[in-house]
Amino acid sequence: MLLSTSSVYPETTASGFELAAALGYDGVELMVGIDPVAADIDAVEKLRDFHGVAVQAIHAPCLLVTQRTWGDDPWEKLAMSAKAANRLGADTVVVHPPFRWQGTYASGFEAGIRRLNDDTGIRFCVENMYPWRTPVRNFKAYLPSWDPSDLDYDYLTLDLSHASTAKVQSLDLAKSWGSRLRHLHLTDGSGSVMDEHLLPGQGDQRADEVLAHLVEGGFDGHVVLEVNTRSIGSRGAREHALADALAFTRTHLGQLAGAPAS
Repeated sequence: MLLSTSSVYPETTASGFELAAALGYDGVELMVGIDPVAADIDAVEKLRDFHGVAVQAIHAPCLLVTQRTWGDDPWEKLAMSAKAANRLGADTVVVHPPFRWQGTYASGFEAGIRRLNDDTGIRFCVENMYPWRTPVRNFKAYLPSWDPSDLDYDYLTLDLSHASTAKVQSLDLAKSWGSRLRHLHLTDGSGSVMDEHLLPGQGDQRADEVLAHLVEGGFDGHVVLEVNTRSIGSRGAREHALADALAFTRTHLGQLAGAPAS
């Protein structure tokens, strides 16, 4: 069970490592660009070694707010993500599909991701997104699609909050993707037009059933807590919420409290 460093925001990447160690997470997923430290692999390496917390996945800087992190070339960002993963000992890079306005990048995305998988030895897991919704219409912000189900990707990341925003059920996606599902962002949502990233069990995505399905299928990828704790208040309240989420996950993965999880 991993903790995304984005789950402690507005605290820092350093706080993510600190809390992962204190609460007993098995490692972290590094959200590149959440703060300057996250893009400085020398600094991340020192945090990893100081706290004794493994970096098992890298989230490439492909959010709107990280568009300038590691330059302007999206393919170079992914190449740098693979280099960071190899250096830090991670085996997975999480990547979003291109935005609609990234025309050349979008048109070659499927082939490019396949090439990176072959050339780097790192799993590039493409994440499900969602249509951007307004009161009057949906806007297709991602190409080739926000839904990777029918596209030619070897490895996929399932994000429960994104599924909720898209008004689909994560369990249905998990079943249809089969062995292509290699990475899970454990969170939740209430079907809002906003991407909420609620704590698992607080929304409509039946997170407990998704975890049970993974166990039944022999899933051996990563389960990562990626939640929004910005409005949660104090450090103590944030720590309590992240501890509860860890206990929830291990319970539904069939793990004893404190035992290693995926």
